[in-house]
Amino acid sequence: MSRLFSAYVIVDWSAAAKPSTGADSVWIGVLKRDVRFRLVFEAFNPPTRAEAEKKLTALLDDFKKRSERALVGFDFPLGFPRGFAQALSLPGEQPWRAAWDQLDKMVKDKADNTNNRFGVGSEINRRMTGGPFPFWGCPPKDALTTLQPKRTREHGPDDLPELRYADQAAKGASSIWKLYYNGSVGGQAILGIPAVRRMKLARGDTFKAWPFELGFKPLTEADLAGVDVVATEVYPSLYKAQAAPGEVKDLAQVRVTAEHFARLDEAGKLSAVFGAPKGLTPEALAAAESEEGWILGVEQA
Repeated sequence: MSRLFSAYVIVDWSAAAKPSTGADSVWIGVLKRDVRFRLVFEAFNPPTRAEAEKKLTALLDDFKKRSERALVGFDFPLGFPRGFAQALSLPGEQPWRAAWDQLDKMVKDKADNTNNRFGVGSEINRRMTGGPFPFWGCPPKDALTTLQPKRTREHGPDDLPELRYADQAAKGASSIWKLYYNGSVGGQAILGIPAVRRMKLARGDTFKAWPFELGFKPLTEADLAGVDVVATEVYPSLYKAQAAPGEVKDLAQVRVTAEHFARLDEAGKLSAVFGAPKGLTPEALAAAESEEGWILGVEQA
């Protein structure tokens, strides 16, 4: 079986409120073929999300010119727990797209990384529950009636789930409702999804978000006809990254994750990874495809 992709791009996003490089900042790892068709790795560490988006756009434009298809993995959720769109009364028949559109309307992320992610979480809380739930986590100075530094209560049977099905399967994945402190993927998602949405809008049907637009099935070349980019969620912590001398952990993780998917593709095994995770109920599969998303490479226990 031929390779599905020519390049593998792994993005370690950041919710930093000011420009930064090094550890805990944006890292873009790119594994692509040189003129001799050998895989070579390069990494970029732009100090702001705006510069990262510009760099990703340039990379994808270059792949398109070369007629090379890219797998792009983002290390934050591309969807919210089931029921999110309904709880906010968002319009449209595709909950994932409705959530993307809503975040795009609400998020303000400036060129210097200052952003309103806490305000977005607070406003969504207000609309959903009128209190500081389900989003939580912020510096004390940013606390509001509808957003508190610490979690105020557990999720009950009548609340939206704390974790997506993919988070449960990944074991150790953080909740998207957490906006601050270590492992705050909620902040990354709020600021990252609008950027992915812009990239998709610029490329139309040549850019597919998995599993929302491709479904759960082993992908073939025919499935990807006319597709330049497949965007997925990845979880770099799944792959044991041993940092080389001079590498920060974030750089090592994007490199090792890119190498992992490239090896699978080279062996003809990557196609199957896009199939339905074993053991998921039809209800869970439907939720993942329509709203929650899934982490590429995670199997249901």
